[in-house]
Amino acid sequence: MSDPARLVSVKLTQVGRAQTFVLENPLQHRAPRTGEQVVVQTDDGLAVGTVVSSLPQTEERRRPPAQSPNRVVRLASHDDIVARLRQQQREKEVFRIALLKIREHGLAMKLTRAELAFDGSCLVFFFSADVRVDFRELVHELASEFRTQIEMRQIGPRDRAKMLGGYGTCGRPLCCTTFLTVFEPVSIKMAKQQDLSLNPSKLSGLCGRLKCCLRYELPNAKGQVHGGCGSEGGCDNPSGCGAGGCGSCSCK
Repeated sequence: MSDPARLVSVKLTQVGRAQTFVLENPLQHRAPRTGEQVVVQTDDGLAVGTVVSSLPQTEERRRPPAQSPNRVVRLASHDDIVARLRQQQREKEVFRIALLKIREHGLAMKLTRAELAFDGSCLVFFFSADVRVDFRELVHELASEFRTQIEMRQIGPRDRAKMLGGYGTCGRPLCCTTFLTVFEPVSIKMAKQQDLSLNPSKLSGLCGRLKCCLRYELPNAKGQVHGGCGSEGGCDNPSGCGAGGCGSCSCK
């Protein structure tokens, strides 16, 4: 097993879950401490993030794949931090201008975030839409306005909630911004198995879709609530056992 000290958890934005990066040559470079800012390599290029604490028990499981570019490049210098702060201010202005242009064109799209690459080579706009949107003219205007490459990325309602963040009806931060790595299918059947009221306003999260917790709070075959073995690897049924058991569960 690889040395877990080579793994560093980093948050690239204030909202969202931490990502794991590999610290190359740990004997030559001091491991960054919690709260320090680092420059990391990602799929989209260089980025500046903040080191956060992580559980040693989960570090190895969250190790990036061998082909992943995720690695710590260096500790962020004073110039790196200042440059990123300036970028964040520019991103707010870019977002405001793009929002105005979207309204001018009457496009049925919800702009979620504008991100500027650390090297300034590209502007990425994240948006959601219920219908197909022709944004070619918008991209042309944005490219002329900001003099850089423009990329539009459409995201779903759940990804939008994950990007914006917030608190659920339970009073805790949204699961998608803290620990969920993928969005598993959720059905109304899962609410019925838990004898919940089928009130859409109570079963829906901030994204407007069924709450993700309906999936992993299914009772298991022993009747224990909040122990849905579909999320613990003890059941072959992806929907969980349900109160009556599914017949193929090892925890029966």
